[in-house]
Amino acid sequence: MDGNTTYRTIEARWVKVTAWGHHNVKATHKSTFEVTMDEDLTPRGDCIVGVRASTGALGLPPWFREEARRPGSIIVAVLCSSGVCDSVAGQGGPGLEMSDPSRMIFRRSTYTEPATVMVRASKAARDLDRRLVESLRRGARLDLYLTVLPPGDDYIPDTEV
Repeated sequence: MDGNTTYRTIEARWVKVTAWGHHNVKATHKSTFEVTMDEDLTPRGDCIVGVRASTGALGLPPWFREEARRPGSIIVAVLCSSGVCDSVAGQGGPGLEMSDPSRMIFRRSTYTEPATVMVRASKAARDLDRRLVESLRRGARLDLYLTVLPPGDDYIPDTEV
């Protein structure tokens, strides 16, 4: 690093949600991906990447839901299965209800409903690492790690949700 390089240290808390893959995982949806507490997955669920999740949006810790609702907050999701990980970054904001007891949806759009935990996501189901998707198709465990970065102008331009 040269003497002109600056950085800042950010301390973050993480939430770990466990779910499981399913033989019907397709992960082909172009605008969302979802993790659900449902036991089964039909072939129509092309956005769902994990079933039998340990929680839905409502069960996320209060600190996570509060920080994610701050204007300008950035949410980071890391999905890992069988040694393969992929990451997704997006926005939070005051429009996130996070009141769905059984589902969590990560969206590329700004549309929100009770299961939405991230908007303006950098990836949808079809963009996830295909090795990760193959692992999930075999029914492997999915570890989903979530954190909220503090609001700041060095991530993504501020937009109200």
